[in-house]
Amino acid sequence: MRVAITGGTGFVGRHLAERLDSTETVVVSRRTGVPIDDVDALAAAFAGCDVVAHCAGINRELGDQTFEHVHVEGTRAVVEAARRAGVTRIVMVSFLRARPDCGSAYHETKWAAEELVRHSGIDHTILKSGMIYGPGDHMVNHVTRAVRTLPMFATVGFRERTVRPIPVEDAIDVLVAAIEGRIPEQTVAVMGAEEFTLGEAVRRIARVAGRRPVFFPAPVWTIRALAQLTEWTMVVPLVAKAQARMLDEGVSEPAPFAPELPLGIRPSRAFSDERIRAALPVGRFGLDDLRIMQWRPGLRRRTEVKQETVADAIE
Repeated sequence: MRVAITGGTGFVGRHLAERLDSTETVVVSRRTGVPIDDVDALAAAFAGCDVVAHCAGINRELGDQTFEHVHVEGTRAVVEAARRAGVTRIVMVSFLRARPDCGSAYHETKWAAEELVRHSGIDHTILKSGMIYGPGDHMVNHVTRAVRTLPMFATVGFRERTVRPIPVEDAIDVLVAAIEGRIPEQTVAVMGAEEFTLGEAVRRIARVAGRRPVFFPAPVWTIRALAQLTEWTMVVPLVAKAQARMLDEGVSEPAPFAPELPLGIRPSRAFSDERIRAALPVGRFGLDDLRIMQWRPGLRRRTEVKQETVADAIE
């Protein structure tokens, strides 16, 4: 079975590519010279493929890489290219709480992308996924670097929401099952085996990282303000506005309703010290994380790499 992976150099796409047979896998991303909105280039990349794993997505807008452009126009192009290339199945990675008319461009464009796939006429599986973590993620990575940099850490709101983190190994197991057609439902919720508060997740990460910051609850509006500030000032923000909305809602149940995965395919690995440790990054936040430092020659290439990572990343 030949599989094309959009967003194939991003977090989820990269891990999926590593799992699949490299001789039967086509990695598609801006870094490989195939823009997500170029139907002709996508169709050429998809030629001879049986399945497209649509993993491309962003969690913040950067220049012309807007939610509308990447999620909606990109998915429209993927669907049309898949038709032209004779692809028989699309597997799409979406977000657990993607839905219409909720006031969040991220959620709404992810939902619009789902609808394009649902009405494509091509056999498909839509994976409404919660937070995925592992080496190179945006969850353990940012929390670790934050607690290594700052003596305090703010939790979101005075009534904490819950999360069900998914180890990337489990997420890839689910993707492979969907690619192989082993998931009977066309839309399913993908959630981790454990449910706990965001504060508990952060405390576990901090403990494994060897840090004991002072935790305090902060009003949701301050987290949203922090998100806007760090989107303006950081190459990869400490927290993006879309992520602030996710944390405010919680990431432990689908919206709208979608059935959970069948037993045997459902994520089962715990949010353990071992898996957290495997995802810990090196270092802390520093000057090269600030966009204002882009002008410095010694930091310019590192900044460009981080921006490319943002453009390719899946939440």
